[in-house]
Amino acid sequence: MSGNVWPEVVGRHFLDTVDSTNAHAFRLAPQHAGPCWILAGEQTAGRGRRARAWASPRGNFHGTLLLHPTEPAATVALRSFAAALALRDAFVALTGLPEAFKLKWPNDVLLNGGKVAGILLESSGAGQGVQHLAIGIGVNLIAAPDPALMEAGAVPPVTLLSETGLRVTPETFLDALAPAYARWEQTFREEGFAPLRSAWLSHAARLGETIRARTGTETREGTFETIDDSGALILRQSHGPVAIPAAEVFF
Repeated sequence: MSGNVWPEVVGRHFLDTVDSTNAHAFRLAPQHAGPCWILAGEQTAGRGRRARAWASPRGNFHGTLLLHPTEPAATVALRSFAAALALRDAFVALTGLPEAFKLKWPNDVLLNGGKVAGILLESSGAGQGVQHLAIGIGVNLIAAPDPALMEAGAVPPVTLLSETGLRVTPETFLDALAPAYARWEQTFREEGFAPLRSAWLSHAARLGETIRARTGTETREGTFETIDDSGALILRQSHGPVAIPAAEVFF
């Protein structure tokens, strides 16, 4: 598979308006045995991490990839790194600016240091199993939230249009993203997390620099050393390295 050839056996649904593409993915799940992309013109109830509202103006990319994974939940969650790498590949293919895009742990893509895209994984299933996985992706193609409304210390949002002058439609972006994700999915299935981890680290933002990781009410500061085999952030502090499986990172 090369270029922007739509991946085989991957479905796609285009919707004008939807509550959220992730929610719609779960409604479609019983009808789709294989992977499927859902793209919406706008969302009326888009959401980000920790159930935060996600602004979804028309012209931006609001999409979800529906998968039916068979691995344990911890392995399934590593697909956030596949999604981040695929996003970067799509951006680079469209802009020809490989140095402009960096990956921010755990699931954002930065353009010239500002947040241009975010990823939200949600799953459904019984017990410890995952039956359906929704990889929700939002991209600021032409519009971004007001920086004044952002949390102090948060990475300021930017748009692809404002930073590069490139106006890309959501459909065109999906045509680049879908084959890029399919390539990383194939690598993940055939070779495991190791090649994804290596590739992600090669594009990581602030690697080797001082960052802050906030988990609930606790904030830890240290050097961003690496990510481990489970995708956890390794933060080096004065007493040694600390593995942080989930947190919000501030620079």
